[in-house]
Amino acid sequence: MDRFSRSRRFAPLVAVAAAAALTLAGCSSSSGGKKADEKGSGASAGKATTPRMTVALITHQAPGDTFWDIVHKGAEAAAAKDNVKLVYSADPNAGNQANFVQNAIDQKVDGIAITLAKPDAMKDVVAKAKAANIPVVGLNSGVSDWKRLGLMEFFGQDETVAGEAFGKKLNELGAKKTVCVVQEQGNVGLTQRCDGLKKAFSGTTEVLYVNGTDMPSVKATITAKLKQDTAIDYVATLGAPYALTAVQSVADAGSKAKVATFDLNKDLTGAISKGTIQFAVDQQPWLQGYLAVDSLWLYKNNGNYMGGGEQPVLTGPAFVDKTNVDAVAQYAAKGTR
Repeated sequence: MDRFSRSRRFAPLVAVAAAAALTLAGCSSSSGGKKADEKGSGASAGKATTPRMTVALITHQAPGDTFWDIVHKGAEAAAAKDNVKLVYSADPNAGNQANFVQNAIDQKVDGIAITLAKPDAMKDVVAKAKAANIPVVGLNSGVSDWKRLGLMEFFGQDETVAGEAFGKKLNELGAKKTVCVVQEQGNVGLTQRCDGLKKAFSGTTEVLYVNGTDMPSVKATITAKLKQDTAIDYVATLGAPYALTAVQSVADAGSKAKVATFDLNKDLTGAISKGTIQFAVDQQPWLQGYLAVDSLWLYKNNGNYMGGGEQPVLTGPAFVDKTNVDAVAQYAAKGTR
């Protein structure tokens, strides 16, 4: 039986969920504590003394997208605890991501964690990793596709559910017309967010595509849209940096529109406190990075896996607004939310 085989008779159909009321050159970061004990010791909590292993983390991070710094930080924390050498590579181009996975296979890493923003581009190389007996887990993007591609586990949020929760929140706030700003066209997770929002929102929703790698262009495009359509009363962005830019666009356009967003960072918590951003939907990216790396260590050393191989491990969605932002802000300041 290969490393990915499981008896469905014994696989528990369990998902770990966060708040239901609403979660080509890579740079190498060597993390870990004491030199590995070749005999190993029980894989348990605390600083691992299990043999050194290598994990490749490959994401679709675009240049300047600070969301992924939080994911990376979580992965590094798990690597430091688990005596793991973490090799991080990122590129918004799906072909380059696939090349990074192939490089990891060629280097015979012990595990691979990937995002599936464009899942079909990763299908063949994931199959190659499985053929090489390298476990692969998914995180952040790909909740609808990870099982189809044969990944072992997935850590993230259901983007459609998050989008629907966002739309319902807009209904509660009395919004009538929103523009959903997409910073990366073709990213399935972002598409699912806007689709979910549109499905649940009783008002009118338009999608606005922007170039997420060029923030001045993002600002200009949103500003132009708000000037052109004064009926827009909410701007929904799909990432914290874009929300902060949208606030500037609202001011430049002389618009009365309010801004709300998916995802969180320390600057955004301050904007929520001030009321310049109404709310954020948090998916806990630090936790996604941490769990992805830790899960591969657990599998290698203990044979553990989460979700029974059938269900994703959900890290969101959860709302952050003025009612709870102070409690969240202390963790966002540390880069763990």
